[in-house]
Amino acid sequence: MKNVDDLIESAQQLSDRGFSKGEIADELNVSRETASWLVERTADADADAGPPAPTDTGGPHDIHVDWSAIGRDSARLTFVGRAMADLLSKQGEAVDLTVGIEKAGGPLATVVARELDTDIAAYAPRKHQWEEGDLGEFEGTFSRNFADIRDRECYVVDDTITSATTMTETVEAIRERGGEPVACVVLVDKQGIDAIDGVPVYSLVRAIRVGDS
Repeated sequence: MKNVDDLIESAQQLSDRGFSKGEIADELNVSRETASWLVERTADADADAGPPAPTDTGGPHDIHVDWSAIGRDSARLTFVGRAMADLLSKQGEAVDLTVGIEKAGGPLATVVARELDTDIAAYAPRKHQWEEGDLGEFEGTFSRNFADIRDRECYVVDDTITSATTMTETVEAIRERGGEPVACVVLVDKQGIDAIDGVPVYSLVRAIRVGDS
């Protein structure tokens, strides 16, 4: 995607396909607030029966990350997943489970799990159900089609950290199941976070916005 107008168009397409705002945020690698803003822009444009108003002012403070050049190619995805696994490789010999945060974290977690010789689990965060209001109304879930936490030490893998809400939720969910998250890894960290609830966070790229108020 080249600009904000492309993001607005993508948000409209996803909304028309029935995606929740939380799923749109996940697909576009933006915050929930940004996803809401993008969807509202499409609604405003439809109501005016014309093109969206200029988008250079008044938007949310966020950074869009488009890593589709990696995601659409299995070889590139494997190379990046191996680099993420390398960041985790010195974290603990007892770790035998990798938890991928759906959706985009799943393919990356698969590569990490293969490289580090662990089982794999999948977690669907509650933001996928989110439209408006309090996220506390919803619950995330671990897929039964993958490994159970079963009091195991584990790694947590996702594609991006935008607000750290999803990663924090996943760490808490693992602990509620009796598991112990040892370390987290992401492709891009937009917050520059070193740890979440005592769990170290590693990233291949840190994207830091300069000059925000």
